[in-house]
Amino acid sequence: MPGHWKELARAWVSEPRLLLLDEPSSGLNSAEIAQMREALTQLNDAGMTILLVSHDMDLVDIADEVHVLCFGSIIASGTMAQVKIDHAVRQAYLGV
Repeated sequence: MPGHWKELARAWVSEPRLLLLDEPSSGLNSAEIAQMREALTQLNDAGMTILLVSHDMDLVDIADEVHVLCFGSIIASGTMAQVKIDHAVRQAYLGV
């Protein structure tokens, strides 16, 4: 069991009201990221609030609400669909 899964299991058994995850998919391959998406979705569906900090858009896509930071300031908030098309986000991260 990779370290990521052990850490997630350890956090889950303590029954937190809020689970804070910082870049949980770093070092994972696409199959493992899909498994993490499923696990986090199940935890959230079971009532756990999850605060996810990640640059992995495949993982962030499961979020109900997304806040995009640029140099420490929030430049966009909303659903993933909304922030993907936000001009400030596209300019900051894609140079568009």
